[in-house]
Amino acid sequence: MVPERIRNVVLVGHGGAGKTSLAEALLHVAGATTRVGRVEDGTTVTDFEPEETERQISLNVAVASCEWKGHKINILDAPGYADFIGDALAALRVADMAIFVVSAVDGVEVQTEALWRAASDEHIPRVVFVNKLDRERSSFQRTLTQLSETFGKRIAPIQLPIGSETDLKGLVRVVSNRAFGYDGGFIASQIDLPSELADLVSDAHTTLIEAVVETDDAMMERYFEGEEPTRDQIIGSVHRGMLEGEIFPVLCGSASGLIGIDILADFIVEFGPNPLEHSAPPMEEGQLEVTAGGPATAYVFKTHSDPYVGRISLFRVFSGSVKVDDNLENTSRGGQGRMHNLFFMQGKDHHDAREVTTGDIAAVAKLDSLLAGDTLVTPGAGVRIKPVNFPTPVISLAVFPKSSQDEDKLSGALQKMVEEDPTLSVERRPETHETVLSGLGDAHLDVTAARINRKFGVEIDTATPTVPYRESITASTEAEGKHKKQSGGRGQFGVAFVKFAPLPRGSGFEFINATKGGSVPRQFIPAVEKGVQEALVKGPLAGYPVVDVQATLYDGKYHSVDSDEMSFRMAGILAFRAAAPNLGAIILEPIMEARIRVPEEYMGDVIGDINAKRGRVLGMDSDGHLRVVTAEVPLGEMQRYAVDLRSMTGGRGFFEMKFTRYDEMPNQEARKVIDAAREDES
Repeated sequence: MVPERIRNVVLVGHGGAGKTSLAEALLHVAGATTRVGRVEDGTTVTDFEPEETERQISLNVAVASCEWKGHKINILDAPGYADFIGDALAALRVADMAIFVVSAVDGVEVQTEALWRAASDEHIPRVVFVNKLDRERSSFQRTLTQLSETFGKRIAPIQLPIGSETDLKGLVRVVSNRAFGYDGGFIASQIDLPSELADLVSDAHTTLIEAVVETDDAMMERYFEGEEPTRDQIIGSVHRGMLEGEIFPVLCGSASGLIGIDILADFIVEFGPNPLEHSAPPMEEGQLEVTAGGPATAYVFKTHSDPYVGRISLFRVFSGSVKVDDNLENTSRGGQGRMHNLFFMQGKDHHDAREVTTGDIAAVAKLDSLLAGDTLVTPGAGVRIKPVNFPTPVISLAVFPKSSQDEDKLSGALQKMVEEDPTLSVERRPETHETVLSGLGDAHLDVTAARINRKFGVEIDTATPTVPYRESITASTEAEGKHKKQSGGRGQFGVAFVKFAPLPRGSGFEFINATKGGSVPRQFIPAVEKGVQEALVKGPLAGYPVVDVQATLYDGKYHSVDSDEMSFRMAGILAFRAAAPNLGAIILEPIMEARIRVPEEYMGDVIGDINAKRGRVLGMDSDGHLRVVTAEVPLGEMQRYAVDLRSMTGGRGFFEMKFTRYDEMPNQEARKVIDAAREDES
C-alpha cells in the first residue's frame, strides 16, 4: 500500500467511552470481520488478553486494520484508564490522527483531558467522535458545549445527529448540508433534511465556513463578497487546520448501533492526514526526513510475549521501507537484528508481510533484544528517535512468591514484565530484603500480578513495602572494643579504641586511622574498619543501617601470637556497640519531592492533605488550566498517595515524585517505628 493511501488513527479517551466498540464497528462496517464483537462477551478483536476479557476494559494498545475505499486504515485501540496510560502515550507517537471518543452520556471525563494534552505535545491532529447518542440521557448539544468549554473555540462540529436517545436515526453532514439515515443497515442512505433541524444545520454550516475562511485570506475576501468555498475547498481547509492544530472536527454516532460509522470511515480517508504529512518525531540523534525513499527508519512502540512465537515487537516505519530478512541496526542499544518473522497484526492474529512501507504499522517476532522506544534503521543511517516520555511509577508493592521454590522464576518474570511495560519498575531493597514492584496504580499492579501468574506460572503475595529508614548519630563519644578469647592453645586478642562522631547529612561513612607507634599493626587496621562497618549495618534503635558516621581509630593493643584479623574485626564491632548508648541515635526517614497537578478547585484539599502528611509546600505554579504544587513529604506518608489523590480529586489529579534526601524523624513518629521493630523481633 502506498503511503498516501494509509491512515493511522488511534482511538483514545476515558475508559468506558466506547473506544473498543468503535474499533469493532469500523472493522465490521469495512468488511474486515463478519460479526460485531462485544466487550461484555470478550469477543472483540482488540481486547484479547484474559485480563482484558475478565475486567471488560482495554489494558494494552492493540492494532487492527481494514480497507475502505482503496485506503488502508490502521486502528490503534488504546487503553482509557489512568493506570494504563503508558500504552496510550506510545500509540500517540505512531498515529497520524487521534480520534477522541467521548460518551454523550458522561461527557468530557478526566482521561480525555489528560490525553488531549499528550496529543498536543505530540503535535497530532485531533478529532472528536461523540459516541453513545442512542443511549438514555445522552445529549449531543450538552457534550458539544462541554467540549468547547474544555478545549476552546477550535472545536468545530461537522456532523449533527438526527433524533436523540433511542430515537437516533442518522446524522447530517454539515459540510454538504445533506442528511443520512440508517434504515436497518449500517451503510447510510441520503434522506430529506428534517425541517426541525434546518436552522440548527444552517447555523452549524455558517460557523464551520467562518472557521474555514479564517485560515485563508483570499478565501475570506471572496466569502465577504458572497462566494462560499466549495466542498473540496472546505475539506482542504479542514485538513490543513487539523494538521496545524487550528480545527478540531466533531463527529457523532453510535458504535454499538453502527450509526455514523461508515461516515466516520469516509472522514478518515477524506480529511485524515497520510503518513507523509506526519512531522518528524522528536529526535535524539540525527535528522529524519519523512519520505518513502531512502534508508529505513522504524520506531518500536510496544513489545509483548506470545506463548507461540516469543517476543513480539510492534513498530511503525517512519521513512523508507522494511522488507523480510532485512538486517536493521538498533541505534538505541546497539547491535543488529534480522527482520525474519515479519507480519501485520489483527488483534492477536498475525498475517505474514513481505514488506512494510513508509507509514505502515507491523510487527516482528523473536528479536528479544528489542524494547519499546528503540529505533531500527538501515545500518549507517545514524538517526535515533527520542523515546516516549512515560510517567514514573507512583505506587509500590513488595512482592514475594507464594512458593520459595519460585524465587528465581519470579525474578525473571519481573524483569520480562518491566521490559514489556516501561511504566513498571522493579528494585531489590537490600536494607529491607524486599523486592519492590512499582506502577501507576492499584489496578496496574493487580494486572501485572495476574499476568505473571498466567505467563510464568508464578503465584505471588504482596504487601505494603517497608519504608527504608536509616539511623544516624548526633553526639560524639569514645569507646573501647576489646575481643579476648582463650580456650587452650592459640587464642584471639584485639583491642581498638575508636572515637565516633556525626557527619553532615548524606556523607555516608568515613574511617580515619589516627594510631601512633604501631599500637595496632598496619595489617589489622582494615579489619577494624570492616568490623565498624559491619556493626553499622544494624542500628541500635530499630535495626536500620546507620549512616553519616565518622569513626577514628586512635589507639589499640595487640598480642604478637594471638592477634589476627578476626580479632580486630570483632574489636571494631564491639567498639560501636559500646559507644551506641552515648551517641544520641536518631531515626532518619526518606523525604520525597512531589509535583502534584490538580484543577484549581482541589487546591485547598490537596494542600490540607499535604500538611496532614507532615509535608512542606515548596511552591505553587500553573500548567495550562492546572495548578502545580511542589512539596516535600516523607515517603512513609506517600505509600498510598496515588489512591488518596485519585479519591480526593475524582481522578483529576496527577503526581510524580522522586527521592530527595533523608531527614531526622520527629520523636513521636520515630517511637512508632522503634516500637514496631521491637515488636517484630519479639
